[in-house]
Amino acid sequence: MIKQTPREEYGIVLDFLPHGHANSKDRIPIAQVLGEKHLILLEVVPRKGVFLKPGERVYIGPEKREKVHHVAGRIHFNKLTETAKMELENVINKLVEEREKEFVEFFNKCGPISTRLHTLEILPGIGKKHMWDILEARKEKPFESFEDIKKRVKLIPDPKQSIVRRILEELQEKDKYKLFVG
Repeated sequence: MIKQTPREEYGIVLDFLPHGHANSKDRIPIAQVLGEKHLILLEVVPRKGVFLKPGERVYIGPEKREKVHHVAGRIHFNKLTETAKMELENVINKLVEEREKEFVEFFNKCGPISTRLHTLEILPGIGKKHMWDILEARKEKPFESFEDIKKRVKLIPDPKQSIVRRILEELQEKDKYKLFVG
């Protein structure tokens, strides 16, 4: 069975290159975006005369697009411009904040990857001790927010920042496990 790439409906602009990449022959305008739902890095070609701003949310789905002509394709983290790389963490922070409920649910439901490794352990800053503390606390009652996790699990690093750092690691393809990036 062929695994289909998840499709994004909206993207957040990380950088806009009105004259395209410096090393490209055709020099068409291009924007680097992060897909809002599956957190996929993409390049899109804007419609003629459209200028996109970093942080702007644009429709990139299959219906009629107002600002984007077409999605050029996925790109690797290493192909991002320096501006896009700097903007990326801010955009991820904002998305994690907006989708807090979803990420807190991850803390409530995630399970082991193997007999020796739990999903929680691959989050930056969460080792065996914190993993066991999280598992015990969630048995009593599910977590309701990042703040709730911080209150109930002693000395845990900021859970929101653990998620943000993990998403960045996945975009950089630092290991084989994908928890959040489509």
